[in-house]
Amino acid sequence: MQPRRKLAPAGFEVSLAVVIRAPSGRSRAETTREYLINTEDADSSTSPDEVAPGEPFAALGLSPLLVEGLIQVGYNQPTEIQRLGIPPALAGSDLIGTAHTGTGKTAAFALPMVQRLADGKQHDHPRGLIITPTRELAQQIGEAVRRYGATSSVEAVVVHGGTRMGPEIAELKFGCDVLIATPGRLLDYVKKGIVNLSHVEVLVLDEADRMLDMGFIDDVKEIVAATPTNRQTMLFSATMPNGVAGLAHDMMRDPQRIKVGAESPAEGIRQVVYPVDWPKKHELLLHILGHWTTGQVLVFTRTRDTAGYLTSFLEKRGLPVVGMHGAMQQRERDRNLKAFRESEKRILVATNVAARGLDIRGIEHVINFDAPEDPRDYVHRVGRTARGDATGEAYTLVAPNDWQALRQIEMLTGEAIPREFVEGFEPSSAPPDAHVSTVAEVEDDVPAPPRSPLTRGRRRR
Repeated sequence: MQPRRKLAPAGFEVSLAVVIRAPSGRSRAETTREYLINTEDADSSTSPDEVAPGEPFAALGLSPLLVEGLIQVGYNQPTEIQRLGIPPALAGSDLIGTAHTGTGKTAAFALPMVQRLADGKQHDHPRGLIITPTRELAQQIGEAVRRYGATSSVEAVVVHGGTRMGPEIAELKFGCDVLIATPGRLLDYVKKGIVNLSHVEVLVLDEADRMLDMGFIDDVKEIVAATPTNRQTMLFSATMPNGVAGLAHDMMRDPQRIKVGAESPAEGIRQVVYPVDWPKKHELLLHILGHWTTGQVLVFTRTRDTAGYLTSFLEKRGLPVVGMHGAMQQRERDRNLKAFRESEKRILVATNVAARGLDIRGIEHVINFDAPEDPRDYVHRVGRTARGDATGEAYTLVAPNDWQALRQIEMLTGEAIPREFVEGFEPSSAPPDAHVSTVAEVEDDVPAPPRSPLTRGRRRR
């Protein structure tokens, strides 16, 4: 195995000569502190100086070294899912965790994993494995693990589809402690003998319900079968449909269950429905965007075609917009996401590929140009705003063909979303009343208008 290279965690400026093991007579914390110069994405309302060192994360059983690293990047107060999930995870229990998106699920499984694997040794094969459904989420988790492991020798490698295998294989040859991967790409490496999972001690399935929806369940089962049976297994998701229960039953041993909140958006999100006829949707979107001159805006569509059309439509009208959907090359997706994350472009038009895994602080508004077909995707979409303790707004443009989807959303969340009418864009047909629908009401026939010109041709995601 080649000598391991130390990668700089996202958000840190790190010296080129990073010491993994502390020199004689000095602690690893003292050595590491020289290289953690600053962080760009600290997310805390209070400065580290205002909080006593080691509190309150230390009370959860995290090591002083790891707590020190958290304070250095501005993390002072654990969220509820972290407070409930970290202790049993540190104890080695199998765990099923459910919480609102944006409430810190990643830290709830990544921090215990980093602490367990931080033994200061170099390993040929991954001992921690995190499986996630999308490229963007894999990249984001990789950044988090590197950030949390910055005060230790824990190394993370990320592999996913949409990129060339060569650079990933070269990275894997250096060895790693934690491997973060999408199912398809990981299974390719396992079958080719590039990745050996026989040393995995901790396995995490993140957004398991999404992997089920995307048809990855057989790949996941094959990957799990390649890991030791005595591993620790954790399953985290913002929603937990019945289909995931069978998977959990087959792969977990007496898991502890933690649920924080219902399958509904966070309290800090103001939700509004704007009824409108299909032909006027894009003009209403332009009207709404015209009232916002600051703050990031994320617009969701149901199909690639609509995302492409809206991106072009808004760009031609001089708005700072980029798009993101599954038909794009990974390089283009990364470039557009970087422009949006760094506020070079204020508006991102995307399909559900951006509904999970985007943790971008400063998104003030989410607009559903189309109501999602799966009501659980609504929870994930609007969860891109009001991250942590922030507040945000979520607007859904609802035409007659969205009515049934709207009813399903309200039935899932148990919340009636207020309707507001915009002058000049009133619909020709009255929308359903704002109330929590019953199953029978949702199954009632809903008038379906002619297909919108925005989505002509084959529907694609």
